[in-house]
Amino acid sequence: MLSSPDLSFSQNLPLVVFNQLGELLQQMAQSVENSVLMLTEAVLARILIPEEWQGQRFTLVVSEQFSALLLGTLAQGSTEAGQTGEEFITPHSTLNTQHSALSNATCFKSAEPTTVASSRETRPRHCLPNAVAPQHSALNTSLTFNSEAIASFVDKLKDLFANDSDTHQNLEYYSQILRPNDATLQSQFTLLLLEYLLPQKNQEVIVNPSANQAGSLCQAIENALQKQISQERLLHQVTTQIRKSLDLPVIMATAIAQVRDFLKLDRLVIYKFEGSRVNTQNSTFNEQNYSQPPIQDWQKYGGCIVYEAKATDAIPSVLDCQETNCFTRHSVCWDKYRQGFTLVVEDVEKTYALEECLLNFLRTNHVRAKLAAPIIFEEKIWGLLIAHQCEIPRQWHENERNLLTSIAEQLAIAIHQSELMRSLTQEKQTLEQRVLERTMALRDALLAAEAASRLRNEFLATISHELLTPLTYVIGMSSTLLRWPIGELSQRQRDYLQTIHDSGEHLLEMINDILDLSQIEAGKTVLNINEFSLAKIAENAIAALRDKATNQQVNLKFDLQIDPRRDRFSADAERIEQILWNLLTNAIKFTPESGSVTLRIWVEDNTAIFQVEDTGIGISEEQLPLMFEKFQQLDTPYRRRYEGTGLGLALTKQLVELHRGRIEVESTVGIGSIFTVWIPAQSS
Repeated sequence: MLSSPDLSFSQNLPLVVFNQLGELLQQMAQSVENSVLMLTEAVLARILIPEEWQGQRFTLVVSEQFSALLLGTLAQGSTEAGQTGEEFITPHSTLNTQHSALSNATCFKSAEPTTVASSRETRPRHCLPNAVAPQHSALNTSLTFNSEAIASFVDKLKDLFANDSDTHQNLEYYSQILRPNDATLQSQFTLLLLEYLLPQKNQEVIVNPSANQAGSLCQAIENALQKQISQERLLHQVTTQIRKSLDLPVIMATAIAQVRDFLKLDRLVIYKFEGSRVNTQNSTFNEQNYSQPPIQDWQKYGGCIVYEAKATDAIPSVLDCQETNCFTRHSVCWDKYRQGFTLVVEDVEKTYALEECLLNFLRTNHVRAKLAAPIIFEEKIWGLLIAHQCEIPRQWHENERNLLTSIAEQLAIAIHQSELMRSLTQEKQTLEQRVLERTMALRDALLAAEAASRLRNEFLATISHELLTPLTYVIGMSSTLLRWPIGELSQRQRDYLQTIHDSGEHLLEMINDILDLSQIEAGKTVLNINEFSLAKIAENAIAALRDKATNQQVNLKFDLQIDPRRDRFSADAERIEQILWNLLTNAIKFTPESGSVTLRIWVEDNTAIFQVEDTGIGISEEQLPLMFEKFQQLDTPYRRRYEGTGLGLALTKQLVELHRGRIEVESTVGIGSIFTVWIPAQSS
């Protein structure tokens, strides 16, 4: 990175010495009276950095009185075992009990985590287990006080933060105040530096016996396994509770209480983003140190903390915190959350050194270290599960990160269950409401239809009775005039009278049909059951229509298939005759000249069967379902030729069904039709 020949110091140093030098520079920064900028590599974790910056460690101090740059690169063949600051851990869904318990890895920053093969988990680049001895790690270390070299380094940092205007301006300011170091402060640091670098006299080297080493190692492994077992048990308890309960608020409150206690955290919170659909405020959880925020317009602030668990009452609550200026939902940090990465911050003072607003916000709310795992629901980030260490930095171990990530995943499952239940409940309520509304609408429509039908029947009955009186006079007077001697009336007058008489008869027939139909639909018709001869009823109908068939040149036939000894039948004889009359009249009307109409009668299983077959015009398949509807007639071309009101077949069907029978029709256009009626014997 730096190639200036004026570097004050350059050599390979152990990692522990490099860290001591960094701490020494931080002490010097604290002794500077004026404004001072102190940065470490922790500030790079929140941005995407090029390959050349990956693996770099540095401590930068910039002020008007004292400036220094400590830069280190991992030496070839060395390993690294410790770090502080912020990092994103690759998301995973399963804890590796044995591996995570024994390795307990710590990781150096990498803005682009990559993964290596592992049996159960993925890990970011530069992650090595603590089993590697730190004293074996070495860094190519450079230490410089040259203002030009430091300014060059600051310019390169500015390029990395080109998209962050505030940080870029902050670095620009400190690059302009660079001056040669104050001689007194420079001498002070030189003396302290010599104390670290000069070999110590009488240095003792303690070599533990191999037996003690083995015992310590076994004890460490046992402790790690015990802790891992406890962690697995806790995760199992949370998972079991989620499977047994659908009460999301209780699940969340209980889970964070158990996890906070297990990890010995100062504070554990659940942060919910604005716009998340699942409501966590349906019920309350009344326990000490666990509460919910007051109802506020959180939409302005992007989200809110919906649950909080604290170690003691002395720790301040963050439920009512409102921050509107420092957070941005468009940074790389939020993108990492959306991808499922867990945020690790071991010391906010180092990680957010360039973000004064956010750092002050965290200081105000007593947050010194934090661990944040995203809660992802339906591939969208719902919120965060955040662990807080309030007063001192904290190095987060891998098993702690894994536990928090797993709990966040289980909470996402609970949220999914709650959302499904909410959707099902809403759909059920909506469906029930729709069914109720539809039922009420159908009921209202049915009542309206019944009322309309009743009014119609009453109107038809009333008007029909009113029409019968004048119609009786019309038919009676025209019949009387037709019987007068022929000498007193001309032939034309007789033709007129005959037309009046026939029209009156037709009108009377239609009125009677209307009356019968309205009486049946009103439920006022009662059958007069008696025993009669089927043959006689049929012969009467044939005889009454013989002249009509002759006038239309239609051959009317009668096919009686009943044993005379079994000719007795129980039903309403008048209504049966009316059924036959309607069917035969309809058949004769639609049968052309030289055609035939046949009436067949037989009995099967105590059921009388009447069949009327004609060689008429036939009925199309589309019109068959409408044959027995009221006021239904043939298509327009036939209406002009064949008169009728469309009530005959409708009345016939009603009379048949009044006898608990049925009627069917088969027809072919141009060939003819067959109407078949089944009437069961009636009990008197």
